[in-house]
Amino acid sequence: MLPIYYTIKDRGEHEIVIQKSRFISYFSRATTEEEAQAFIEEIKKLNRDATHNCSAYLIGETDNIQKANDDGEPSGTAGVPMLEVLKKRKLKDVVVVVTRYFGGIKLGAGGLIRAYGGAVSEGLNAVGVVERKLMCVVHTQVDYHWLGKVENELRQSIFQLKHIDYLDQVDVQTYVATDEIEAFEEWMTNLTNGQAEIKRGEEVYLETDI
Repeated sequence: MLPIYYTIKDRGEHEIVIQKSRFISYFSRATTEEEAQAFIEEIKKLNRDATHNCSAYLIGETDNIQKANDDGEPSGTAGVPMLEVLKKRKLKDVVVVVTRYFGGIKLGAGGLIRAYGGAVSEGLNAVGVVERKLMCVVHTQVDYHWLGKVENELRQSIFQLKHIDYLDQVDVQTYVATDEIEAFEEWMTNLTNGQAEIKRGEEVYLETDI
């Protein structure tokens, strides 16, 4: 699992108009090629009367799955420029479809490249991008008389408090970056004079808007 990567915030769409042609960009996350193809087909059905439904996707930790489709536009003027925007923004696990409703004015090869690339770029700005950072949920179990100090110190620290369970002992759950776990454990041990039982839990991705 990657320690950190960027992707879109959520599914979404955004429309721009260039020389009377409508360019609607549709975005979704996709972790497999099957998911990407299913989304492309969904958008094609939604816009079955459109002039073109061009697509691109970038999937995998090393971008090992990537594809671009011009869907009838001149070769290299739609899908590839769309894919290049995803790469330039360093995104992963993203599929995009740009639907064009032709407005009667031809744009030429250069104009098409700018239009499709611009539709994706503006669409990403509208939909939003997030940083996904791999975190470990660390459980700190202490007696109740430690709770005030532990919670107060956590809220003033660089670490993010996830949840507190009030059991026989208090279970304080904290998001800790995978490369900061040892430092956290040492800090918490010192904070509680060695009275805490610290356990590493599941690994999850924590998302932050950028």
